[in-house]
Amino acid sequence: MAINLRGRSFLTLKDFTSREIAYLLDLSMDLKRKKRAGIKGDLLENKNVALIFEKSSTRTRCAFTVACIDEGAHPEFLGKNDIHLGKKEDVQDTARVLGRMFDGIQFRGFSQDLVEALAKHSGVPVWNGLTDAYHPTQILADFLTIQEAFGKLKGLKLVYIGDGRNNMANSLMIGAAKVGMHCTIAAPESLFPEASLVEEVRAIAAETGAKIVLESDPKKAVKDADAIYTDVWASMGEEDKVADRIALLTPYQVNSELMSATGNSETIFLHCLPANKGQEVTEEVFESSRSLVFDEAENRLHTIKAVMVATLGK
Repeated sequence: MAINLRGRSFLTLKDFTSREIAYLLDLSMDLKRKKRAGIKGDLLENKNVALIFEKSSTRTRCAFTVACIDEGAHPEFLGKNDIHLGKKEDVQDTARVLGRMFDGIQFRGFSQDLVEALAKHSGVPVWNGLTDAYHPTQILADFLTIQEAFGKLKGLKLVYIGDGRNNMANSLMIGAAKVGMHCTIAAPESLFPEASLVEEVRAIAAETGAKIVLESDPKKAVKDADAIYTDVWASMGEEDKVADRIALLTPYQVNSELMSATGNSETIFLHCLPANKGQEVTEEVFESSRSLVFDEAENRLHTIKAVMVATLGK
């Protein structure tokens, strides 16, 4: 049966099946080949896309903007001071106005409830460019990068190390469970993911053959890892916690010793960026031949383009 995602919003990978995720990755690869061949697309021709940003962004903003232009759409950036979203106007009212003017809406900000309200009331596809809870477009880029490196996802071991209750840890667990990839969260117990989410994800994993593991010993966690993933120790909005996180998470730094502890010379290193080199990862690992962080960053463009084309395109 053909995959049809037209009209769907992209808010969390919980909403997508393994077949639908595989379809988006295949489409991403096709669009990447076309981009590299210099072929101009028209799959979003005459579409207008609102790009709402409460939080600053490099990769997400640039990827959505270039993806729109590559396929013939017009992107309109709307910063937090440009519209009345949730301030002088209810979210549902803003959503209904934007939905009558735009064909699709990207939201990057704090509240998952807000992006879900936009999707509920706008009547057009809404794409989650990041919230405090989830970062699903990043996961597609991560999985495309892993797939390019190993030729598959199912059965591989991904280890996320650092703050285990942030949006990246949440989203990697969900995505890994969906595609049958083993995922270990390596973190202090005080920063383990929310128990209810772990239970939910393990139920998904039981159907795909994935294993979801929580581990406080970083060297034990990374044994036999195919990919090691980390993120900043304090997310946007948590800058006041940096000193405490450094004290707590220094043993979880991704360095050459930890990479060697995998016992696997083919282990790759991933990071959603921006990176605080010298904190969560050393310069040596970041710049090593096993680091695919810039392939991963480029793949934000191709996977975001695939999401928009699949849900809004011709």
